[in-house]
Amino acid sequence: MKKILIGTLFLGTLGLKAQYGTLDAILTKLEERRGINQNLDNVNIDNKKFVFIKDEADHTERDFIIIKGNNATYVEVFDDKATGESSSNVFTGDIIRKKNIISLRADKLEDKKIPLPVTKTLMLTKQKDILYLIDVNTRDRWIDEESYSKKAK
Repeated sequence: MKKILIGTLFLGTLGLKAQYGTLDAILTKLEERRGINQNLDNVNIDNKKFVFIKDEADHTERDFIIIKGNNATYVEVFDDKATGESSSNVFTGDIIRKKNIISLRADKLEDKKIPLPVTKTLMLTKQKDILYLIDVNTRDRWIDEESYSKKAK
């Protein structure tokens, strides 16, 4: 009886080891999707441009984040569908990067100081060799324009 119990436990642990590899691969893929546990410290984001497009019923919003060193430019472009007119806001400020987290603080609107700066907390992530910035608060995804341009060609 003891031999049967020990044999069953032994065979059960062999089965778990075989499934561990599959389970580990699934968890790794899920973590990559969520942006967790990625080591992107060596990824250079200097001179990068990230794009976010939001299509609403009455307008289309295109937002850009342009990073140059510790400085950043945040551009909002609104296209009115009814009139076809476009308007834009150009904010400038700085960024701070700690591992995969990027904090953007734009305190100037067209080179004039504004009382309440535009702030964004973004997480740098990479999926299928494409860089993204994911807004921590809204879950909006900003795609690296260079990666997007390669896919479109």
